[in-house]
Amino acid sequence: MPIVLTVVAILMLILLIAWLRIDTFISFLLVSIGLGFASGLEVATITTAIQKGVGNTLGELVLIVGFGAMLGKIVADSGAAQRITDALIGVFGKKNIQWGMAVAGFVIGIPLFYNAGFVIVIPLIFMISTTAGLPLLYVGIPMLSALSVAHGYLPPHPSPAAIASQLGADLGQTLLYGIIVSIPAIAVAGPIFGKSLKRFKPKPDEALFNVKPRPTEELPGLGVSLFSALLPVLLLTSMSAVKSQFPGNKAMELLAEPYFGMLLSVLVAAFTLGIRRGQSMVQLTKSMEDAFKGVSVILLIIAGSGVFKEMMTVGGVSIYIAEGLKEVAMSPLLLSWGIAAIIRVCVGSATVAGLTTVGILGPLLANTGVKPELIVLAIGSGSLMFSHLNDGGFWLFKEYFNLSIKDTLLTWSVMETIVSVMGLLGVLLLNIIL
Repeated sequence: MPIVLTVVAILMLILLIAWLRIDTFISFLLVSIGLGFASGLEVATITTAIQKGVGNTLGELVLIVGFGAMLGKIVADSGAAQRITDALIGVFGKKNIQWGMAVAGFVIGIPLFYNAGFVIVIPLIFMISTTAGLPLLYVGIPMLSALSVAHGYLPPHPSPAAIASQLGADLGQTLLYGIIVSIPAIAVAGPIFGKSLKRFKPKPDEALFNVKPRPTEELPGLGVSLFSALLPVLLLTSMSAVKSQFPGNKAMELLAEPYFGMLLSVLVAAFTLGIRRGQSMVQLTKSMEDAFKGVSVILLIIAGSGVFKEMMTVGGVSIYIAEGLKEVAMSPLLLSWGIAAIIRVCVGSATVAGLTTVGILGPLLANTGVKPELIVLAIGSGSLMFSHLNDGGFWLFKEYFNLSIKDTLLTWSVMETIVSVMGLLGVLLLNIIL
């Protein structure tokens, strides 16, 4: 019976989100309440589960995601993202411009959330394509594949950060392993796949295509741009190891906390890319407030997934599923990837796919012996599988590049599928090595 309830709940979630177009958070809440009643829970128990699901899921995550959004906004508004891109293209040259675009997209994608990163890099893609005389998708796909990988694989992006939190994975190790797995995924989905796209000749809207970048003299320096954008990466990947060398040192312990690392990164960027370049604190504060408003919907989705997970736990559904899945002769990594991929194709949202998967498999994944950091990456890569008409990213790409639905499926959707499959292969290989 619990299996049937779970399948019905997931189908209802898909129906509400994908067909009836009901708000994702409300859909999670409605399905969770229905699952609670179907599991025989009392109203008081359901209410407590909702409160606990929201609180336990968000917790520290509100700080990490919020500060990540603020940092991305500062990096974008200051022109640091453009400076980094210009420098990398200058290093790689026209012959290897695809690799330069991929690296630039990855560097920009780490601090920026996907939609914000997409809007920022589109004018750069158009400009470089025109300047170098190269096909638009040939230039653009490498950069956009890197943005997608960063969004699906790496904290502090919402879905991987939330999944890591729920599985008890170390954020620093998740980021480090994610960067390792990202390299082949971006290489194949970006420059290598991009070489096959020269036959597509999209004609974007002139108003978008003629967007002019900032003059070089108005951009911050390369050194300060890289330092400010990548400081969270440096702190998250290094401070856990540094902390172990200074046991009992409160300053080191505080720096090793992910939320404090993100806060420090925001403050540093606010000074180096804002105040130091003439911006007032009032302007920076308004910009950061706008950034947090932009991720508030994502935080609600995460909260909704937490309610769904908690209801499954309280109702005994998760334990029943975990017991049943123990007999399945399949790698936990492959199972995690597969379920995330199925939900992604049905619902369209990578965030919903990732968080729903960890809600379903949570009890099983906690006792497999597989490093939780690798499970985070398996779920993250599965959540990127075959983006199509029910995904906002699909339409963002289609409209900006002015492609037909067919051509968007042949370019964007294939690229996302490659990213997903390569992520799985990378995680499986890393699991063998580790």
